[in-house]
Amino acid sequence: MPHIQEHTLTLGSAAPVAGAVTLTDAERDAMLALAADVLASSPALIDDPAWLDTVRDASAMLPRPVLTLLRRFRHDAGPDGVLLLRNMPVVADEPLPVTPTVPGSVERVPAVASALVTAAMLQLGEVIAYRSEKTGALVQNVVPVPGSERSQSNAGSVLLELHVENAFHENKPDYVGLLCVREDATGDAKLCTSSIRRALPLLSGRTVSVLAAPRFLTEPPPSFGVLNSVTPAHPVLVGDLADPDVLVDFAATHPLDDEAAAAMDELREAFMRTMSAVALRVGDLAVVDNRLAVHGRTSFTPRYDGRDRWLHRVYAHLDHRRSRVDRKDGGAVLD
Repeated sequence: MPHIQEHTLTLGSAAPVAGAVTLTDAERDAMLALAADVLASSPALIDDPAWLDTVRDASAMLPRPVLTLLRRFRHDAGPDGVLLLRNMPVVADEPLPVTPTVPGSVERVPAVASALVTAAMLQLGEVIAYRSEKTGALVQNVVPVPGSERSQSNAGSVLLELHVENAFHENKPDYVGLLCVREDATGDAKLCTSSIRRALPLLSGRTVSVLAAPRFLTEPPPSFGVLNSVTPAHPVLVGDLADPDVLVDFAATHPLDDEAAAAMDELREAFMRTMSAVALRVGDLAVVDNRLAVHGRTSFTPRYDGRDRWLHRVYAHLDHRRSRVDRKDGGAVLD
């Protein structure tokens, strides 16, 4: 039987996200101007193949301090594996639409927020999506959906367990970008992150050895639908054990034996002890290094009144050649 355990996220000792950087008004205005140029020259639809070409070229014109921060983060994500840029524009002068509530919600028509989150992510790598997740849309909405409250997915509102994004996939994203378009009015919904660089010193040597062995299986998340597949047995700690990557989803990764289960519990406890939490505000862009950090979300109560929490999510990876075999015609969508 898979090892399944009920958990809670206790935020009493959770630290705020370190390394938050607030854009100046001049930088914000420059980003609005960049978005206006993109919208004036880009295709009518985000998923048109030419969209990424247009935004990629424009991304070189991001304000120099933003380019510097992104490039430094790409080189080394630091001990926390998270970058938080604040005061990003999400609209120009137009009013913000109501928060979507439909399953599989995505952005199809270019707008300020979708252009800027894509531009930022293209400075970290190549933007990608997955055909089985939200129809392969490049810019996806993270919103609560009626009837999905208990789902361990972006559509749920119960506790979302700490996880590596798409941990089951051979070509998971290297970075996950989350741009807050509308904040949670209650303040209850907090993005939680924790880095293996912080957690590793808290683990015993034996636990590290167990986590580095292929003694775990991971299922796809609910957002991928029913794929009836799991990864081959894999380790949770990958690479140089002095500074490893992590590959785990505490809602979908199952240890294959009791010792592996105990090691996974110890890892989760270490993540909990080193966790940061932040209630994202409008214009906050949180970028998570998906190799070093796990992320999740505290529970909240949606109102479904058009003003619920709304994030844009964009993925990027570093090695486009690595995933070429999975990308039809060399596009951005992985099978």
